[in-house]
Amino acid sequence: MVQVDIYTTRYCPYCIAAKQLLSAKNVTFTEIDVGRDAAERARMIDRAHGRTTVPQIFIGSTHVGGCDELYALDEAGGLDPLLAGHEAPAANERPTA
Repeated sequence: MVQVDIYTTRYCPYCIAAKQLLSAKNVTFTEIDVGRDAAERARMIDRAHGRTTVPQIFIGSTHVGGCDELYALDEAGGLDPLLAGHEAPAANERPTA
């Protein structure tokens, strides 16, 4: 399985939902709390091409986006292949939430 990073803050319901989906799929992920760490928040914003909301989820080198995008990717059948290391669909081929 590929490296999964999820940038979160405490008590964020979308962060909790995203982590629940990943955990239900038995995915090991690295959680990075940006609530009190300005350097990590800046790194997240840079990696997410300017997006400032949490969660921001990265699977391998693919920026999935937030919780809604993660669930949409799963519903479209694209999450499991991505977790297995296959290439993500192009952004214009991804379903919108």
